[in-house]
Amino acid sequence: MTEVQSMTGFASATHVGDGLEASCDIRSVNNKGLDIRLRLPGGLEALESAIKKLVGDRLARGSIQITLSARSTADAANAGLDEDKFRALADIATRLARETSLHPPTADGLLAVRGVVLADDMEGRIDREMAEAPCLAAVGAALDALVEARKSEGEALRGILGGHVETIAQLTARAEADPASQPEAILARLKEQVSTLLEASSSFDEARLHAEAALLATKADIREEIDRLYAHVKAARRMLAAGGAVGRKLDFLAQEFNRETNTICSKSASASLTAIGLDLKAVIDQFREQVQNLQ
Repeated sequence: MTEVQSMTGFASATHVGDGLEASCDIRSVNNKGLDIRLRLPGGLEALESAIKKLVGDRLARGSIQITLSARSTADAANAGLDEDKFRALADIATRLARETSLHPPTADGLLAVRGVVLADDMEGRIDREMAEAPCLAAVGAALDALVEARKSEGEALRGILGGHVETIAQLTARAEADPASQPEAILARLKEQVSTLLEASSSFDEARLHAEAALLATKADIREEIDRLYAHVKAARRMLAAGGAVGRKLDFLAQEFNRETNTICSKSASASLTAIGLDLKAVIDQFREQVQNLQ
């Protein structure tokens, strides 16, 4: 049984090698197709096509946002502090805090100011050729983690969707067995209505009325809709068992479920069959809502 994936998830990974530390964050949300958006460090834009290929090889659908950062481990080890700038900022921030009654600055906040930690400027000193391998390794590791997260959620969705399909099958069987849906019951009801009309007026053509009643009975028969619902249930079970990127196919199947159910409701002439149709519509809506999360 092939796994199914959801389209939502988050993962991150860090890879150190060739004097570089590369970190990658990947976020995935629902989307009709595969949409990849990248935030890369300055100077590493050339990696865009290689990263998109990595994603395309692993994912079929979803809106994917990737943030990649890189820093020289040599620069990080030798990171220095501009103490004069730090003290000057601290003095200014402390004075402004007193004058505005705001909280005084923290050391972490001041260290985050660009230029205080001298290693902050290291991006421009990254060897672009040496950066490719560790950056792609970080992206690959983050993708592996994202795929596992999406598979885990996808397997949970498979169970939920399977339950919805079984409910649809049960309700279809109830609709099929409902006395009001039987052709004999439909025809008897129409014959009774024809008799009532003939009793009310002798101007009606009896043969014509019976012919029209037979035609209406044929149109009111839901046998074809029931057969198609059973066929769709069988297809849904097969898709869920096969796994893979079945989200779009199941979404289309949900539309077919809904179309047949709408027809049954429009043909229904009994409260019991209408109630079954409404129950079918409710579970089909739940089915389709969950399918939107599936790759």
